[in-house]
Amino acid sequence: MSVAMMRKSSVVAKASRKAVVVQAAKKTAKKVVTSDSLWYGPDRPQYLGAFSGDTPSYLTGEFPGDYGWDTAGFSADPETFSRYRTTEVIHARWAMLGALGCIVPELLKDSFPIAEPVWFKAGSQIFAEGGLDYLGNESLIHAQSILAILAFQVVVMSQAESFRNAGEAPGVEGLDSLYPGGPFDPLSLADDPETFSELKVKEIKNGRLAMFSMFGFYVQAIVTGKGPLENLSEHLADPGVNNAFASATKFTPQ
Repeated sequence: MSVAMMRKSSVVAKASRKAVVVQAAKKTAKKVVTSDSLWYGPDRPQYLGAFSGDTPSYLTGEFPGDYGWDTAGFSADPETFSRYRTTEVIHARWAMLGALGCIVPELLKDSFPIAEPVWFKAGSQIFAEGGLDYLGNESLIHAQSILAILAFQVVVMSQAESFRNAGEAPGVEGLDSLYPGGPFDPLSLADDPETFSELKVKEIKNGRLAMFSMFGFYVQAIVTGKGPLENLSEHLADPGVNNAFASATKFTPQ
């Protein structure tokens, strides 16, 4: 009898936690639209301004970054829309981190003894005899085993994704899976709903730009075999010779 009661209590506890997550998500969703915000609602800016035409009925301006553009109808289904929205925000955040990580080593190469500042070559240093030293300093991060790094990433990322999907972590419950806030907002930037709405727009706009930037970095790496800042400096030194059109006419991967 006691075992049955314990199981029943466990089920009730899980249901209660799920209800808390749902309520938190609803509260977060209510913060999205603010009447004073330029970027939300039917009068928000459109992707082509006055030439945008009719906006699809399912794009109501409720979510950040909605400019009324979905010519292929990818977001017509609410569940698909929600999934794509989550995927876009997560990819945008990774792209912003990635773009920063691609240019920082090149910026710091004259100040730190970085063995390989070019982003797509830096990882190969782990196979060198001395391993990979963060910022050229082995006292910071001294990586020597690709298997250890892989195992660490699998464990950490699986836990992070598990917490994100559940909307809770040890000691923390009732978080929104996309905009958790709470302990993940130590500066309390999201306390004001109006500010929170504006920050969401800024995040997705910068994230979309970062995704395009990362694509550009990939193409530059394939075509020129150089980092983004080196390509930029060469272009500024001689724009007529070092540009995308010149590279396109002699497409030979490096």
